[in-house]
Order: sequence, then structure tokens, then C-alpha cells
Amino acid sequence: MFPSFNLGFIEFPAYFTLLMVGYTFVVLLAHHDVLKRDLMDGNRLLDLALVLILAGIVGARVLHVVADGYWDTYKNLCVAPLLVKGQPLDGGKKCYSDQECVDADKGDLCDPTKGTCHVKDCLRVFKFWYGGLVYYGGLALAIPIGIMFIRRFRMPMWKVFDLAGYGIPLGLVFGRIGCFLAGCCWGKVCALNSPMGLAFPRGSPAWDLHVHEGLITRAAAHSLPVYPTQLWEAFGCLVIFAYLYFWRRTRLRFEGQLLFLFVMDYAVLRFVIEFWRDDPRGAMFGLSTSQLVGIPMFVAGAFMYWWRRKVALDAG
Repeated sequence: MFPSFNLGFIEFPAYFTLLMVGYTFVVLLAHHDVLKRDLMDGNRLLDLALVLILAGIVGARVLHVVADGYWDTYKNLCVAPLLVKGQPLDGGKKCYSDQECVDADKGDLCDPTKGTCHVKDCLRVFKFWYGGLVYYGGLALAIPIGIMFIRRFRMPMWKVFDLAGYGIPLGLVFGRIGCFLAGCCWGKVCALNSPMGLAFPRGSPAWDLHVHEGLITRAAAHSLPVYPTQLWEAFGCLVIFAYLYFWRRTRLRFEGQLLFLFVMDYAVLRFVIEFWRDDPRGAMFGLSTSQLVGIPMFVAGAFMYWWRRKVALDAG
């Protein structure tokens, strides 16, 4: 776990930094592809990229707050910080005054009964750089916003969709590595001697959950070993990107094919990995929010693939 990059005078959250680095790399790769193959106006593509990142962040944040069950947490961070899980001082020491928490950069308030420090932040719900972005929420808002922009400026929509088809999974590789560094999106507890297990350090979200569930004590230096589901998804998305970019991109049967292949591939990948995830998320009917969203996403991707293929065959 490496939650931030500290340059001494400034600190960058690892998750958001990796997300932005990945998105920038994806945009540059797509821009190079556009210019090399003369697909469309390169500057207009950059304009679209700026619109999509804003829409994606808003959509991803909204779904996180609404569907993942964090609304009460964000509300309490403003009106009742002591109701939100706090953290002890360094070394597991208890606090006895607010000033101790402030001096240790652990929060603004001390709960003297528990000895834990708590943050008061009425704007935390808007601070997405702390984490808390649901990919499907970003995709759900970015798609209609992107289509409106494409139609407004008469861009070749299906060609843009192909760029997104290989660009999104590459961006997700960076995003999931950022999740791993931040310690979020971890997996279920695995066997102590499992070669796949990774333990997160004291103070990490996985450690907090295991303490809360009574699996370890607060004296434990690490969480129990868990499945690294963040890295599983990063690897899966890398495979999807490699297939779409290096193989299928040069063998297109119809325009738009790459996006619809990605939607179906990712829906299956995410649906399966969700069974091993253990971080608190929204759920219904025994399925997580991402699994519930992934089912119609797969159906939509399959239908659009079939329809576009039929149109191409009829035209040819």
C-alpha cells in the first residue's frame, strides 16, 4: 500500500495520480492513431477527451455516493464526525485532545471515549481525489455526453467508439494499479499460506475491516492476507487492451466493433472478479452494484455488436 506520492512540498494521492496519468497516456495514444491513419480532426478529439474526463468523474462519483452506501458517511463527516470511524495516533496511541489530532495530522476532533481522531469535512463528498469512483457510473454518464458532443461537431462516431474500445481498458489498468496503491477494492481473505495472498499494513481499509470483524486485533501490524483483486482486474484489462489494440484493431469487420467487444469482455471480467471482492459496496439480490450494472451492459454490447455487424453485412 502506497496511498500517496510525497514530493516534500506537495503530496499527490496515488489513485487519482495514476488515473490521470493513465487517461493522459490513453488520449495521446488515440491522438497518435488518429493522426497516423487520418481518421478525424486531432484537435477535436482532444476537446472530446476533456469533456469525457469531466463527465466520467462526475458519473463515477455520483454512483459511488448513491449506490455504494456512503451517503451517511459523507453527511456525518460534516454534521457528526465522531460517528465516522476514526484512527488512533501513530503507534496506536489514544488521543485526549483535539490539538493532539491536529498536530499529528490525523484529523480535527478527538473522541476522548475511544481515543481516536476524526476528520470534519463538509466538502468531502466532492473530493473525488480521495477515492470513491465507480467505473460504471462514469461510463454511464460519459457515453451520452460523448455522443452529444460527437453529433454536435459531426465527428465520425463509430471511429471514435473504436478508439474508446481499446483506450478504456488501458486506462483501467492504471486505475486499478492506483486502487492497489491506495489500498481500496481489496479481495476476500485467503489461506495464510496462499501464494496469491497479500497483506495490507496497519491503518489500511482492509486492516480496518478485519479489526472491525474481529479477525485481528488493533495490535496487528498487517491485515490478513487477501486476494489482490485490484491487480487481477488490472491484468485482465491489460489482456483486453492487447487483444483489441494489437490484433483486432487491424482486422476490423465493422466500425464500432472494438467498443462493443470491450463492453462485453469487461462485463464478464468484472462480474467474475466481484465474487472475490470484499470491500464494502452496495448490493442487491446477492449481487454487487457493478454486477447488477454489468448484466445490462453485456446485453447492450452484444446487441450493438450484432446490429452493427448486420448493417455491415447488408451493406457489403
